[in-house]
Amino acid sequence: MKKLALVALLALELAVSGCGTSGAPPTTTNTEATGNWEAQLTGGTDQASLLNFVTTFNVTNSGPLDVTGFGFFNAGSCFATGTTAETVSGNASFTTSSTNTVTGTLTLTVTSTTNGSVLTLGTPAPATLTGTSNGTTTTTGTLSNGVVVGQWSLSPGSSATGCNAASGNFIMCQGKATCTPTTASAAIKKPE
Repeated sequence: MKKLALVALLALELAVSGCGTSGAPPTTTNTEATGNWEAQLTGGTDQASLLNFVTTFNVTNSGPLDVTGFGFFNAGSCFATGTTAETVSGNASFTTSSTNTVTGTLTLTVTSTTNGSVLTLGTPAPATLTGTSNGTTTTTGTLSNGVVVGQWSLSPGSSATGCNAASGNFIMCQGKATCTPTTASAAIKKPE
């Protein structure tokens, strides 16, 4: 009987001590960015002015982008086209306010596997990411109305004939419907 009472008392102690260490409820809202994003680049000349693209990636709050799809609308001679013609990587870092406004930064790098050309979005400073979230402190929200605005640069590869170094501004929008020329011209700042 004493052993049973001792086991019951020990179980009660563990239960009570566990309650004191559970911590306060979370106070941050997590947001996941997913889906298709369309990028429109301005600036550059000749082949470097043709580099608009669509990409698909996933990321939650911050960290490397999990890029699951990518394709140029017209890569010209700066990039070859095809399913393995380029590697794409990037990073995002964003926070969600108590009013579900999302703000942060994003960078994206596209490297040609055939001629070595490198297109970088978010250079020299990371591009600005904005949007809204439907998350709460207990659920991960989904980013909507996402827009990324910043500068891009192109370093042509050694065998990229007719492709010159270039730079300019870009806008990348979540879903084609939000990426209109009116939005782009209003959101893109001219370099100083």
